[in-house]
Amino acid sequence: MAQPIAVSKSVRRAIGIDDGLSEFSTEEMYREILSRLGEDPGRDGLVATPGRVEKSMAFLTKGYQEDPAKILRGALFDVDYDEMVIVKDIEMFSLCEHHMLPFFGKVHVAYIPNGKVIGLSKIPRLVEVFARRLQVQERLTRQIADTIQEAIAPQGVGVVVEARHMCMMMRGIEKQHSSTVTSAMVGCFRQKETRLEFLSLVRQPGAGSL
Repeated sequence: MAQPIAVSKSVRRAIGIDDGLSEFSTEEMYREILSRLGEDPGRDGLVATPGRVEKSMAFLTKGYQEDPAKILRGALFDVDYDEMVIVKDIEMFSLCEHHMLPFFGKVHVAYIPNGKVIGLSKIPRLVEVFARRLQVQERLTRQIADTIQEAIAPQGVGVVVEARHMCMMMRGIEKQHSSTVTSAMVGCFRQKETRLEFLSLVRQPGAGSL
């Protein structure tokens, strides 16, 4: 069953919407959007679309319901290892918060342990949690690095995100082959030698291209 759309009081005040909006389900709101676009939400191809979009958006933004720190805490191990750990080519799909259009690409994560390591599957899981929110690439990159740093206090963390943005490709400037690269370097990864080692390993065969 469709759930009522949740709009905070501060948002209502900011955009001038009264409390009556909460009486409408999310599905009903999407049906209204279709009408305002000039479509007939009652025609065969669109009758079930509002419900499908509601479910799709719930999945694409499920990261709001998940605790990234809790995910990492469930897989921390004491290990005597102080060399670089890299998980690269993590597939990433997200929605930009400006136009709610997809951006997608790869995430490369590295850290140097300081007595504790993270279960390898939890790093892609961490990326997924932050990606399944309305995002900007710069913040996504920083959130991944900061969460790992806070969870295990390693010697350092490095994160590189390579992505292509549909808001640049299918609207606005409409450039089809541009990509955006962001990085976050924490601790020893701010040192030139460590940073270069990380970047060179990411670029080795296997990293692929967007």
